[in-house]
Amino acid sequence: MSKPITNFDVNSLDALQALIWQYEMGADEAIADEPLDRFRASESLSRQATAPQTAPGGRGTFGMKGGTAARAGAPGGGGATPGGGGAMPPAAIGGFVLSDAPQEARISAQKAASDATTLEELQAALLAFEGCALKKSASNTVFGSGAADAEIMLVGEAPDADEDRQGIPFAGAAGKLLDAMLRSIGLSRETAYLTNILPWRPPGNRQPTADELMVCEPFVRRHIEIIGPRIVVCLGGSAAKILMEQDKGITRLRGNWHEMSFSDSLQADVTAMFHPSYLLKTPEQKRIAWQDLRGIVKKWRSASS
Repeated sequence: MSKPITNFDVNSLDALQALIWQYEMGADEAIADEPLDRFRASESLSRQATAPQTAPGGRGTFGMKGGTAARAGAPGGGGATPGGGGAMPPAAIGGFVLSDAPQEARISAQKAASDATTLEELQAALLAFEGCALKKSASNTVFGSGAADAEIMLVGEAPDADEDRQGIPFAGAAGKLLDAMLRSIGLSRETAYLTNILPWRPPGNRQPTADELMVCEPFVRRHIEIIGPRIVVCLGGSAAKILMEQDKGITRLRGNWHEMSFSDSLQADVTAMFHPSYLLKTPEQKRIAWQDLRGIVKKWRSASS
């Protein structure tokens, strides 16, 4: 374990110290084959945004004589795009397209998810989906694992570095803790079903954005429909807010139960718990997690009777 670097001037660091500092800040994996100078890319985009755009034929900016800018898309004007029409295309930085159309991506996800009738078809649809930029930086698509007819389904937040590398949900230390938690109530990875609210890891384990959650939500809801569990356990705040449709934090949602409809034929009891990775950082909360596990067992027995 490296000694934390504190009270330093970044410009004075040697290469090894700079690498250690980046690792401690969360930059622990490469996400592209070639390094990208983002300062140069930013400067290039700034120049493009401020440079006059001259149309063919010697006209001035945006197709107006004398260099006066015309409104994008105005009749007779050159517009902001080649050929005179519409808005500027999304900027591409280091292979990532910065699109402002998450609603269109969600519609595409809804169509792809609804067409899937089996887990295999849903996984294939997810692998083919290109509407979420997280896929470009992730090493693997983390789909799900466990019993396809499980009565209890656990939905985590976003894959961490271990899950991303291995391609399975709840890997690494958090996965080992979850395994112990499941054993304590008579379950295992083979008898329950595990997945995440997002199938791709956000870079640096950052929190997923609202747009990323919105785009990927149709896939996890269809995932739940296909498994058909009696109980859905949301592990972490992101999963709980989406599946319980509540704009509250995990400390207020955990331990509460809501009967949620996932389709015309599927209603499930949904609750929330602290994520295992959070419990590793704050072990004093394991007592509360144990109370929540007992509540899950009680609900499971009542649902099965």
